[in-house]
Amino acid sequence: LPSQVWTNSINQANKMALLAWVRETGIDLVQINGQRRYGGPPPGWVGKPPPAGSEVFIGKLPQDMYENTLIPLFQSVGKLYEFRLMMTFSGLNRGFAYAKYSNRHGAKEAIAALNNLEVREGCAILVCKSMEKCELSVDGLATSVRRKDLEAMILEATEGVLSITLHASPCQKEAQLAVLKYSSHRAAAMAKKTLMEGNVRLCREKVKVAWLKPELKEKLQSCKEKLPSSCVQRGKHLGSPEPALLSPMLCDVLHCLDALCRQQRLGTPRFLTKCVQVNPDGWLRYWCQVVIPAWPLPFSGFLWVQEDVPSTSGHEKAKDAVAWLALRMLGES
Repeated sequence: LPSQVWTNSINQANKMALLAWVRETGIDLVQINGQRRYGGPPPGWVGKPPPAGSEVFIGKLPQDMYENTLIPLFQSVGKLYEFRLMMTFSGLNRGFAYAKYSNRHGAKEAIAALNNLEVREGCAILVCKSMEKCELSVDGLATSVRRKDLEAMILEATEGVLSITLHASPCQKEAQLAVLKYSSHRAAAMAKKTLMEGNVRLCREKVKVAWLKPELKEKLQSCKEKLPSSCVQRGKHLGSPEPALLSPMLCDVLHCLDALCRQQRLGTPRFLTKCVQVNPDGWLRYWCQVVIPAWPLPFSGFLWVQEDVPSTSGHEKAKDAVAWLALRMLGES
């Protein structure tokens, strides 16, 4: 980094000390979007990144303390793979950082040795296991937002996306919630910052971007379990299928789809269903598809139904599920 980034305005003495340490050690620090990073991987690293559970969260840091003090301290208990210090625009740190070790043992040693350590008189730091959260929730999307449009925007704005799923929002009426999964906590944190900056409007809708809370994730999972039709998948993309989460207010979905197609002059929907797998525990897997004459592509996917033997009800459930998928994709709330 240019020296003026570290030495201007406030706290000049500590910034100069940091700059001198960087020159002396030859260490490489890279600052991007509010965080300064060492390693990930460090010089000479061979092999895969460390496993989950190798990172610690560091809190209650003095805001004028930098890597020249922190990295040697955290290296004293184990080999560092990465160190990330969160920064303000003024050049102070934001009071917290992340240290990732080469293995889980290093993280455990850091917690045991450095948690509640007084780095200055009367200033004890917090060191605990990092949650390494990799999933974001984006709530408040209009029901007309299509996955492919959202996906295009997310891929352009952020990096490290593994999957994007759309759900009916459990918190807002007539809205959708997207779950974005990233390849690492760092990628997710960068994405969160990017999407939140400047009141970002996703698909022209002002939305709430936050870490995916465990209780919300559990609620979405519970909804999927209560509604087997939610297992419908419209192919694979980015290495992960898209679940089509159905509204708990299941009405005459076939009638709704037929009415919408008549209104938009798309032709009469034609359904195809087939039982393709029977499990010993009584679960049946159906393939289902709806073809809408004036729509360029059919909507299709798979659905699990619990029955003793293949029956008409399984086929009807499959038709209902793929009809809901078609409604959602056609922009029907």
